[in-house]
Amino acid sequence: MNTSRSISILHAILLGIFLLILPASCSKDEEMTLEEAEALKVENQQGLMAGTVKKPGGTDVHGVGVPGGTWQGTFTSDPKTFNLVTADGEQGAMDVLTGLLPGYLADYDPYTRQWEAETASFEIVIYEEEDRLDVIFTLRDDLYWSFYNSDEKVKITANDVVFWYDEIHGNPDFQHSAFNGQFLTMADGSQARVEIEKLGEMKLAFHFPRIVANPILSCNMVYGPRFIYEPLLREKGPAGLKEELTIDMDVKKLPSGGSRFLVEYTPGVRLVYEKNDDYWEKDAQGQTIPYIDKSIAKIVPDINTSFLLFKNGETESYGIRAEDLEELVKKENRDYTVYDGGAGLGSNFISFNQNPSGLDDPKLSWFTQKEFRQAMSRLTNRDRIIRQIYRGMGKPALHHFAVANPYYDESLVNIYSYDPEEALKLLASIGMEQDESGVMRDKDGNAVVFDIITNAENNIRIDIASIFSDECSKVGITVNVKPLDFQKMIEMLMSTFDWDAILLGFGGSNYWPTGGSNIWPSDGNLHLWNPLQTEPATEWEARVDYLYNEGSFTPDPVEAKKIWDEFQSILLEELPLFYLAYTESFVAVKDRWDNVFYDTLGGLQSEYLFLKDSE
Repeated sequence: MNTSRSISILHAILLGIFLLILPASCSKDEEMTLEEAEALKVENQQGLMAGTVKKPGGTDVHGVGVPGGTWQGTFTSDPKTFNLVTADGEQGAMDVLTGLLPGYLADYDPYTRQWEAETASFEIVIYEEEDRLDVIFTLRDDLYWSFYNSDEKVKITANDVVFWYDEIHGNPDFQHSAFNGQFLTMADGSQARVEIEKLGEMKLAFHFPRIVANPILSCNMVYGPRFIYEPLLREKGPAGLKEELTIDMDVKKLPSGGSRFLVEYTPGVRLVYEKNDDYWEKDAQGQTIPYIDKSIAKIVPDINTSFLLFKNGETESYGIRAEDLEELVKKENRDYTVYDGGAGLGSNFISFNQNPSGLDDPKLSWFTQKEFRQAMSRLTNRDRIIRQIYRGMGKPALHHFAVANPYYDESLVNIYSYDPEEALKLLASIGMEQDESGVMRDKDGNAVVFDIITNAENNIRIDIASIFSDECSKVGITVNVKPLDFQKMIEMLMSTFDWDAILLGFGGSNYWPTGGSNIWPSDGNLHLWNPLQTEPATEWEARVDYLYNEGSFTPDPVEAKKIWDEFQSILLEELPLFYLAYTESFVAVKDRWDNVFYDTLGGLQSEYLFLKDSE
């Protein structure tokens, strides 16, 4: 079971379930009580759930498959580059290129909660008296960079990993998201780097200057082909390297150390992949994984188009939105199965810009006051979001850590849940009140108006933002919903900083207590509300930095829990971002495919799918 290596066919698993609407024929005389309506809601939900299948993943669940077949899927964004360096900030490009990479050094199995070898075996050596440790990796001997329709192969060695760590991730000119994770805060407050050393052709070590709680997580990484990127870096420098491997190149010239070759790219139309027979992973009979020979991904503008293509029989699977579930479950003579993956581990969130480099007063003064952020959480009607967007199947996301996090504590909760009256009190405490016409104004008379941005291709987020805007309007606050191209949004977050509020999601950043190493520390490049701080701008951020650091270096779970409890408590009080809802996850897969397992821990692992015998 290799979750970090899995090739996701789904671009976004949108969570939820469709709640049936009460019959329009009911007259006022036939209105139901709240108890009756709730009972009918539960009955309707149970009826839909009866049309789904639970088939969660786990250890040793995949049967031996039969090679062959073509998978038809979709991407909801066009890649902007085929350069692994610049793709770091462009999710669409990383999705496209993931299948060309050999995988992480190690893999975490979420079912057994154990680390295991992926492209390298590992050993942890602890030097307690010196308060340091080493993680020694030995790469597999069957790793190669291969070329499409060619016998040429370049062996993957420790040189690839060392180069990628030192000169790509570790080069500040690239501003790579992995850069900050290479540094540890020492006991005296100084910064020390986790150094990498080549020990042999296939062997390398990460030298940690302190003992850390989870060293494999801290140094686990993916890597690209040194023989391609090193000459470009030497000749053209960091800026010049970023200009190479553009979308105009012949994609068949891209080497692959992963499970697939990218053999065709037609902008705005499709991407075509073919199986890489040199890929290292094999099944019990020595057959190369994945089983699927060819994958065709149509590039579509949004999820609505993905849904239409699936209904028309043009794609193999579909990550189901709440509003689509009833139609898919109740369709007669369907040729697909709807799988229930269980409750999601993550949630969308709302955050406010607190960066003086990109925002001026009065908005900056509003957003930097915790009472304002607390009031915004009070105006976030999570129950309405769950009811309207996710059709009743979900619960408010009021915790900082995900349930799967080892330091999740049910008692640590965001107390600023939906309550407009309490929101008004919080706003009044910082001088914000409604005028005679109902417009909310700050102490200087400025109307409280701001934009909230989200990615345009995600209809769910747009709808959630609209609900937030509507709730704010009830107390005189104007929130303008601004859907944007995803790359434009990333540019605003990481470069221009000229945004007000954002609705987004970070995936599994709270699955581990140390997850989000570039989010929670104040110097992180994804510390959204005020990134890349040279020193903490506020006392509470300084304390969060300290706790994050201490928790990272505390292996004792009892002592670590005290640290992570305080860490969560501060973030739940200051609310630099606040979460919205945890919901059920569903996917539909055509019945012609076997080896289908799906849940929110492991996702849909497409590399193990194969066509049934009847095909």
